[in-house]
Amino acid sequence: MAQGENSLSHPASRRSFIKGLGAAGAGLTALPRWSFAEEPAAAHANAAIDWKQFAGQTIALSGAIHPWSNAITPLLPEFTILTGINVTIDFQLETTYLGALPIRLARGSSTPDVFMFTTYGQGISNGWVEPLNGYYSQRSLTDPAWYDESDLLRTARAFPLWSDGERYAVPITSEAMTLFINSDALAAKDLPIPQTFEELLVTAKAVKTNGMSGIAMRAQASGNSSPPAMGFLFSYGGAMVEHNRVAFASPEGIAAVEMYGQLLGQAGPAGVGSYEWYHVLDDFLQGRTAMAIDSSNFATDISNPAKSRVAKQAGFATFPHLAGRGPVPFMSHWQACINSRSRNKRAAFLFLLWATSKATSLRTAAAGLATTRVSAWSSEGFKKAFGPQAAEAALTNLQNADVDRAKAILFHPRSRLILDAFMIGVNEVVNGARPAKEAMTGAAERANAAIRG
Repeated sequence: MAQGENSLSHPASRRSFIKGLGAAGAGLTALPRWSFAEEPAAAHANAAIDWKQFAGQTIALSGAIHPWSNAITPLLPEFTILTGINVTIDFQLETTYLGALPIRLARGSSTPDVFMFTTYGQGISNGWVEPLNGYYSQRSLTDPAWYDESDLLRTARAFPLWSDGERYAVPITSEAMTLFINSDALAAKDLPIPQTFEELLVTAKAVKTNGMSGIAMRAQASGNSSPPAMGFLFSYGGAMVEHNRVAFASPEGIAAVEMYGQLLGQAGPAGVGSYEWYHVLDDFLQGRTAMAIDSSNFATDISNPAKSRVAKQAGFATFPHLAGRGPVPFMSHWQACINSRSRNKRAAFLFLLWATSKATSLRTAAAGLATTRVSAWSSEGFKKAFGPQAAEAALTNLQNADVDRAKAILFHPRSRLILDAFMIGVNEVVNGARPAKEAMTGAAERANAAIRG
């Protein structure tokens, strides 16, 4: 992966990177005892699990077109050979998928058996997702020593837990909002990497040209566009939800959205009010923007010369911060759930166990996927595919994130409504339709009224 000579995320040596992994994982575990070249079936054979106990069953897997779906799909034939379980897949564009899935689940469909999910509170409250603690405790299904949950990143261990300690999902990826830099664009103006939001605004305005925006971020009036803006909100000291009330119209929230609007209004691309993540990524890949903020998982595309015109000059940096405060980027783990109406729940759980095991995670990490496992993050295959600088920036942003603030919104039963209201307000500010105080106050009032109703 082509990187600049100088690190953009305060990187240090390999030793400090491993130390960071230890902090993220609350104790760096030893790498698995099998080699990467060893047959995958041999690695899974070490588990005290009868992998063939559900042979002949078929499970339906649904999700978004995403780095995880791209990484796991080529390995599915190996799962079938190992278990005798067939897997049918249905992956769609993220916005299409996230809009259609709740409708399907609300109708009581028994498929998909396994699905990627984000609106956990909605799914749990409506009884759509299967509680999993009981499956983890079944020795016919799980070998705890082999699965080794201590190898999971700290955030991945905390993320699936509901307030009662039950788990309704299995984390499958790790991502945090990350700053992407076209180093040539900044070097042309002799500008350093911005650290604070004020520096980001000054830099974005300075590098903007007729053919290149200064910065690109999501701004579509849809909850799916909210992750970058929530990072601003959290970094300013705000929250999405507090005590079951929408809280993004606080003074901190208003200031954060005002800055977001200034950045995109003064240095963003034309039509940015309609931007989703794929617009942001495409602009950066094509060299149409000097900077962007979005998911750390974009690193493999950004640094792939076959996809990116800026692979050689692309850099990866920590999320900006407010002067006097530390950065708090939005982070999340895509999770996979089992349909509570599935007719193949135990086979579905076996799939999730296989898909997130050390052996499988090493292989998906070698394809550039940011998994949930410390051993995979520290593997040479991952660092080669993802890039050491991108991996270090992502890890730093994960460490700086606030899991509780992220879960407060993602696990709220009305999360989708709240996220949509938030982004409608942000969109109004970005488009110059309303000032931040008016837009966010109105959005919060509407969302709170809907929650009370």
